[in-house]
Amino acid sequence: MNVPFYIAKRYLFSKSSNTAINIITWIASIGVIAGALSLFVVLSAFSGLKEFSLSFTNKFDPDLKVLPASGKFFTLSEEQAQNLQNNNDIKLYAEVIEERVLLSFKSKNTPAYIKGVDSTYQYISDIENAVFLGQWIQPDAYQVVVGNELSRKLSAGVRDYSGLLGLYVPKPGKGQILDVKDAFRSANATVVGIYSINEELDKKFAFTDIDFARNLLRLEDNEVSAIEVKANEASNINSLKEKITSMFDGKVLVKDRVQLNDSLYKMLNTENLAVYLIFTLVIIIALFNVIGSIIMAVLEKRQNSKTLLNLGLTKKEIQRIFFYQGGLMSVAGGLIGLVLAVILVLSQLYFEWIMITPSLAYPVKLEFVNIIIVFVTISSLGFLASYISSQTVKRSLA
Repeated sequence: MNVPFYIAKRYLFSKSSNTAINIITWIASIGVIAGALSLFVVLSAFSGLKEFSLSFTNKFDPDLKVLPASGKFFTLSEEQAQNLQNNNDIKLYAEVIEERVLLSFKSKNTPAYIKGVDSTYQYISDIENAVFLGQWIQPDAYQVVVGNELSRKLSAGVRDYSGLLGLYVPKPGKGQILDVKDAFRSANATVVGIYSINEELDKKFAFTDIDFARNLLRLEDNEVSAIEVKANEASNINSLKEKITSMFDGKVLVKDRVQLNDSLYKMLNTENLAVYLIFTLVIIIALFNVIGSIIMAVLEKRQNSKTLLNLGLTKKEIQRIFFYQGGLMSVAGGLIGLVLAVILVLSQLYFEWIMITPSLAYPVKLEFVNIIIVFVTISSLGFLASYISSQTVKRSLA
């Protein structure tokens, strides 16, 4: 039988004859509970915001994107296309042409990126469902789907036949330009749809048919600027990246969603770490109450400790009693706080008490990893505080 642990449990759940010590103990317990609750709620809220932010890019970004290792374009041979099609880990792939262009509509101009896509692209990304006005482009047609921000800048509506959308790309070459017309290649198209994903993407891309983009840029039929891949659910992404790289003899870069949004993921992870550290500091401040509570218990139980010393317990075992008492207080408070926090998060998920807009609830996400993080943080800091406060036993028994 572990005598120090048994006595620590008795001390934890028994009332002191001193009212002030009881109040300090209650304050310390409430502080631990509140710290665990607040840390878990904040981490869950941030996880929800992170998922909400990434949901916009997931509509647009493929599972994998094959890019040229150098230059803007690369050649997709028939053999490579057949290998991609026959790979069991690949569900679909789409050929893509991307290039910076100048859009012009009725004397209004704005820079953007043209994105020429084939008929498979709409099944790889969720872009078609993001078209809230008009329709998606038809194959082999002079049609364009623009972002909401581009539409506003150009004052371009859907199927506005009073004027066509002009697309201009610089001609490659050197030397002095004598006539502006000789510096650009141009083509006209009809705006058939307007999409909305987020502000950054809405002002960046104008989608069109891949053949239209190739004709504008004077590219060969087998030239692409990227290949976007939708993987099967059971496939291993890292293994698939290596297979695709070997198909192209290492002349391409294969990026997954995290690598395509590297800066966004870094920003979100940095913010998550900052929030965790700030609230951990709050918990550390709250645990000073635990230190005070244990020190008061040591002083109050001084006579009992001397009795236990005379009965045969060592100073280290008596010190361990108060160490266990503080540790149990931290663990119990952390568990109670976690239970209350989980109930609070679940209530937001199911009942949507807090709303950002009338139609959008504040996003939260219940993750098991956050439960582990909070419990380990509370427990480790609680035992550290208990160890510090239990050192006063040596002086009290001196």
